[in-house]
Amino acid sequence: MPNKVDYLRISLIDRCNFRCQYCMPEGTELDYVLQQELLTQTELLTLLEAVFVPLGFTRFRLTGGEPLLRPNVIEIVRQIAALPQTQDLAMTTNAFLLAGMAQDLYEAGLRRINISLDSLNSETFDKIIGNRGRSRWQQTWEGIQAAYQVGFNPLKLNVVVIPGVNDTEVLDLAALTLDREWHVRFIEFMPIGNAQLYSERAWIPSEELRQSIRQRWGLSEGQVKGNGPADVFQIPGAKGTLGFISQMSECFCDRCNRMRLSADGWLRPCLLNETGQIDLKTLLRQDTPLDTIRDKVQFLLEMKPEINYKQRDSGTQTGVYSRTMSQIGG
Repeated sequence: MPNKVDYLRISLIDRCNFRCQYCMPEGTELDYVLQQELLTQTELLTLLEAVFVPLGFTRFRLTGGEPLLRPNVIEIVRQIAALPQTQDLAMTTNAFLLAGMAQDLYEAGLRRINISLDSLNSETFDKIIGNRGRSRWQQTWEGIQAAYQVGFNPLKLNVVVIPGVNDTEVLDLAALTLDREWHVRFIEFMPIGNAQLYSERAWIPSEELRQSIRQRWGLSEGQVKGNGPADVFQIPGAKGTLGFISQMSECFCDRCNRMRLSADGWLRPCLLNETGQIDLKTLLRQDTPLDTIRDKVQFLLEMKPEINYKQRDSGTQTGVYSRTMSQIGG
């Protein structure tokens, strides 16, 4: 029986104040979506209320680019949180702007937050995010602390493990869960976003990371579950958990419960497939009846299991992804 798809990742903006190696290739100029080509706040709410909610979507995650750069992001959070059908609302952010916004986001109805933190070393961190000026690590760390103090729980930290760059920090990052109720998620490096870096560095299977942690502390199955595909474990006696998102080494298509909506309105059925997308923004602006749009999304939902299994490894026409992670919404 196909997995129930009830989780929509919503990119609010494709721009970002970081330029992470695995997301945006160094030296590449990206064609950012023009302001008028972004889904407006009204268009987004219309799609949620008239298309996605009637099709059973109840869980939403706001992404980017960097979602905190989106104008009126607090009000967007408030409106989505206020939908009677919303069972879960989360956000993925780099936390650089979070310290001054955490309280307002929480009061608007956001309760869960994932923060990208790929290194505890400021030099490595700045290298990964493409920063050449004053270090951005401290302000990011302050954003994480602010979110925790405001009450975001669970607070999750996302770590993309890049061989030869930050893989030596896996134990240090795992140790953050020992005395904090934080949940660290190790993510296998993917070929989307920076194909050259991927071909140079490849990826480390999650099992290798787990084995390293087992040797240091031991590892047992964790009790905290989320809406995503992470396999959750826990260091014995730790307050937090460790998750492993193994999209390269351990296909989890059978558990996929999500679709992705880009900032400019493209609905993508699978992260690794860009040939089966629907341009919802153009349909809206052409005054296509909402029930017709809903039928098109329903058809894509019905096709999703086949896309996941049969087209995952041939998700582009050329073998090269035309959009980076920041443009897709991660």
